[in-house]
Amino acid sequence: MYSSDITCMREALKEAQVAFDRDEVPVGCVIVCGNRLVARAHNLTETLNDPTAHAEMQAITAATHAAGGKYLLECTLYVTLEPCAMCAGALYWAQIGRLVFGASDPKRGFSTVGDRLLHPKTTVAKGVLEDECARLLRAFFRKKRD
Repeated sequence: MYSSDITCMREALKEAQVAFDRDEVPVGCVIVCGNRLVARAHNLTETLNDPTAHAEMQAITAATHAAGGKYLLECTLYVTLEPCAMCAGALYWAQIGRLVFGASDPKRGFSTVGDRLLHPKTTVAKGVLEDECARLLRAFFRKKRD
């Protein structure tokens, strides 16, 4: 059902659009285990007044509940923006098998401090639908400035 990176990133983009519509920073995320989508989430930091309520954190919580355990070794997390150091740390502890992100975050992305924040067995793919992911973020911040 959810086998291709592009298909899954489109699902994450749908979540990012939900965040955009709720006046949250438009980051969306889905987690797929096997060919089954087990979690979908978007940023909720404004809604919950919680700086830790990033899309990845919400999705990890939902996925571990769905999986019945704290490890996500056989899962792939798709997110529209490169995870921050906090989210990369959470992905480390969840031992996510694979991370796929759209737009890079040169200011706050985990790679600015090195990819050692991720579990050594986690594989990473970046730049999937990067233009679409970045376009939504730019539109959000342009709207905020106007």
